[in-house]
Amino acid sequence: MSTTVVKTGTEGKTWGGGNEPLKASYGKMMMWFFIVSDALTFSGFLAAYGFSRFKFIGSWPIADEVFTHVPFLHGQELPMIYVAFMTFVLIMSSVTMVLAVDAGHHMNKAKVTIYMFLTIIGGIIFVGSQAWEWKTFIQGDYGAIQTKGGHILQFVDTDGKRVALKDFVVATPKDRAQHERKNGLWYVEEGTMPTYTLNEVIHGLESHENILVRTEILNEHGHKTVLSRGESLQKLKKDGKAVVEGANLTVNEYGAPLFADFFFFITGFHGFHVFSGIVINIIIFFNVILGTYERRGSYEMVEKVGLYWHFVDLVWVFVFTFFYLV
Repeated sequence: MSTTVVKTGTEGKTWGGGNEPLKASYGKMMMWFFIVSDALTFSGFLAAYGFSRFKFIGSWPIADEVFTHVPFLHGQELPMIYVAFMTFVLIMSSVTMVLAVDAGHHMNKAKVTIYMFLTIIGGIIFVGSQAWEWKTFIQGDYGAIQTKGGHILQFVDTDGKRVALKDFVVATPKDRAQHERKNGLWYVEEGTMPTYTLNEVIHGLESHENILVRTEILNEHGHKTVLSRGESLQKLKKDGKAVVEGANLTVNEYGAPLFADFFFFITGFHGFHVFSGIVINIIIFFNVILGTYERRGSYEMVEKVGLYWHFVDLVWVFVFTFFYLV
């Protein structure tokens, strides 16, 4: 039985991995360190989201009612269709990145160029789609009323289908100008004025007997509670505070404002990662075209950026699951 002894220059040290521990280069090891630390960051964000959702589970927005829009198909409710398309595009970009790395191992410059280009296109489509989703989420689609307690009152017909404010409320001419810093208090500026006032919404509800108020509280069947006709009018007159259109960091027509806060922060943080990956991929792409890695005799840079891109894709799977599926 033989024993292998690692000789070192200093007594007590047993390291024998040289300058390539685990047969990985310094650059690749540093990329792994970054990925692990970033994974912990995303884990903290998603854990905070999970705890917050559990705390407000009775009033948390239903994803199937929030993410129903598809570009160029206005007026149609197609829950999760466009988000599924975004996810598919990002996963396919990960596939093209795998093919680019494999082509690099075979020193095939032409294939690396093609697959890197497809990866960049997939990333651009995803970021553009996410920007469109943000825009739609911010603008809103139906409108709602915020109560004095900070809750949201939505409107439905007798069949339980959502009804937009524009379908039963008539706006009257308004004389009040929007408050701006230049014509009011210094350093104070109000947000965009809503299309309708609370009194106009109350009058519209009184004029349409087929419209009911739906609260954000979920019943035992997992559906939001719909009030009777009398309860709807009483609730709106007694607790109504302001008209809400769309979502931002303060109010959210779909339900709890905390949902919008987490949505903007986590998806925005992930979107920044994807955008950064696109920029890095473009730099690597032009280096491939210029033959930089051919002269080096290695496409390891493609492999390193591939690790980052796969990580971004994997994180989106968890974000997609937490926000859209669960």
